[in-house]
Amino acid sequence: MRGPPDAFQALVARHRSFDRPVGPAAFDCVQVIVVRDGSAILKGEAGQEPVTVGDVLLLGPNILCGAEPEGHVTVTTIYLDLDYLLDQVFWQHSHILRDRLDAQDFAETLYAEAAQVLRVGEQRVGPLLPVLDELVALSLNGGLHRFHRMQSLWFAIVDQIAPFIYVTCTRQSPSQRAHIRPTHPRVRRFTPMRSEARTTLDRLRSDIAAPWTLDTLADAVHLSSKQLGRVFSETFGKTPLAYLTMLRVEKMAALLRESDQTVETIARRVGWQNRGRASEAFREYTGLTPSEYRTSYKWSIMPTADASAGPPSAS
Repeated sequence: MRGPPDAFQALVARHRSFDRPVGPAAFDCVQVIVVRDGSAILKGEAGQEPVTVGDVLLLGPNILCGAEPEGHVTVTTIYLDLDYLLDQVFWQHSHILRDRLDAQDFAETLYAEAAQVLRVGEQRVGPLLPVLDELVALSLNGGLHRFHRMQSLWFAIVDQIAPFIYVTCTRQSPSQRAHIRPTHPRVRRFTPMRSEARTTLDRLRSDIAAPWTLDTLADAVHLSSKQLGRVFSETFGKTPLAYLTMLRVEKMAALLRESDQTVETIARRVGWQNRGRASEAFREYTGLTPSEYRTSYKWSIMPTADASAGPPSAS
């Protein structure tokens, strides 16, 4: 079975059959796995769960999952890039979202269960099988020249399974971890992550304000600094410290939206002692200075009657 193509695609689909256990693996993408034939016992972070024909497994990024077939199981797996899906979330809910950083927070709250088994049913999944077959065929042939057709097939699939996806208005527990974060540049591969990369990612997210160094992170996973930089970059498209910068910028954006703290205070909260360095990094990722971002966000949520006068003039 061919794996995902070397050239990056935001949407990839593959058929696979298994007759022996598959060890747990995590991917830096969303997976939608449709059970076409047979049955299996899923094993992962959420425990064990039986699946059979008509079930659809929804896995968020960085979620470990393996399976033990009961005889055999045949599935179609759709791999979806995070940024691609977040764009869809943004436009679907653009009436309440102000920017794509806002969309991240919204998606994390709305889809708090990062691993779900959707009991869609054989009758509903059956008509989708030809759609899945075409999506796989286009994907194997490169797909980029038929991107819009592939996208229409994906929309037809998600239209049928979306009513079964559990959504919530609040994060309920630490175990509900929809690890939704974008990474740039576009060098993702739909392949299992090295455990060292995943451990380093969890360490960075656990305390973004800590004075992390590459040596400290590398020592924790028993790799050299050079090895960790390569492993992490191959998985997430950035070095560990560049990824840390992105996490800090995202947290800054949230604090700028949600609080009246000064930019200097917010910069210190996320780990930067130098306001200038914080502003430089923020502008690099968002295109705006922190003050400009806060002003534009507050203006965007003003009542229509007030907003009709137009944006404030620069002083």
